[in-house]
Amino acid sequence: MRIAVFCGSSSGRRPEFLQAATVLGQLLAQQSIGIVYGGASVGLMGAVATAARQAGGEVIGVLPQSLMDRELAHTGLSELHIVETMHERKAKMSELADAFLALPGGIGTFEELFEVWTWGVLGYHRKPCALLNVAGFYDGLVSFLDHVVEDEFLKPVYRNMLLVDESPEALLKALLEYVPPAAPKWTDSEEKGSKPPFAEAAEG
Repeated sequence: MRIAVFCGSSSGRRPEFLQAATVLGQLLAQQSIGIVYGGASVGLMGAVATAARQAGGEVIGVLPQSLMDRELAHTGLSELHIVETMHERKAKMSELADAFLALPGGIGTFEELFEVWTWGVLGYHRKPCALLNVAGFYDGLVSFLDHVVEDEFLKPVYRNMLLVDESPEALLKALLEYVPPAAPKWTDSEEKGSKPPFAEAAEG
């Protein structure tokens, strides 16, 4: 099994963020769960990769050529895939991963998580998506998502597809035990040819 980890290329201002990235990397390696991530050596991205590799875990990076040219690549990975665009990066990560987990990060982290969660809602995959809510970092987002449910723009069943916990161990357990909803939002969308380009790329 492999988990795609989305997180910041910065370490953030709180030491808990870096600590959580390190603990998560070690935990996944100890349980023989591979990591797929953005391939960089900096920030929380670098921390989770380094911790996993030092603990003997598999870590696969996917990095756009433009970032490779800026010497941001982690040099100690199991594998490093170089792609041309961010779209290709996300497609490759989705292809390689069996689940998705977000640590604290910025808009890139949010965009990656929301995209794969949306695909799960639409039935393009049945992989779990999760937020590691380190030191309450995602409290505001979780509250807002509940507000979206209250205003009936998101059904509770789809809100519950996003797993949230502050404990890496508890969140990993929830990921491993995840059972997707019986029916996605639009089960006939693929038949109508409305599959998004990213989903097609992820299927090869």
